[in-house]
Amino acid sequence: MSNHLVHFTSGDSLSDAFEHFRSIVAECRLLGGSGMIRGSHQCVCLSEAPLPLPNGLVNPDYYSRYSPFGLIFTKQWVFEQGGRPVIYQSSAEYDLLPEELRWLHVRYEPPVVDFTWEREWRVHCAELSFDPSVAALVVPSRACVDELIEDHDDRQVANCYAYAEALGMGEDEARQYREGFPWRVVYLST
Repeated sequence: MSNHLVHFTSGDSLSDAFEHFRSIVAECRLLGGSGMIRGSHQCVCLSEAPLPLPNGLVNPDYYSRYSPFGLIFTKQWVFEQGGRPVIYQSSAEYDLLPEELRWLHVRYEPPVVDFTWEREWRVHCAELSFDPSVAALVVPSRACVDELIEDHDDRQVANCYAYAEALGMGEDEARQYREGFPWRVVYLST
């Protein structure tokens, strides 16, 4: 068991997934989705999978729709945002759940349908905002972090120019407001 939950991003390719991840980090928000969620409930999905995972989140057949890029949060923080572990049950049992809990249903009909390896949690929301104080970045390599740092530095330079113009100060004076890269980083493999 882990005290943390991870949200892995997806994409049509590794580079597409990384671009998606960069956007999430820049915006500090995860958008809820309804794919593969019965009843079309909007949820942000996470996994209780412990890290490090050398190959990311993969099932026993070594297939995954997830990329090696993600965000990690404490279970406590996710719980405080309304997150809960899903309820694995047969499709027939879905209607037994009260309407307000149906967003937690995940079909479980072994051996044909078994997603328990994902150890899924969900937050029932259209958008989950976060900041570096409650999240860490999950990446496969230092090269990815270097690109994220470059993105951050570019935004900081743009902010300095905007501050200088808006407040009527010089660029050198505005540069003192630059912030360092705020993220903690977790690598998938040790």
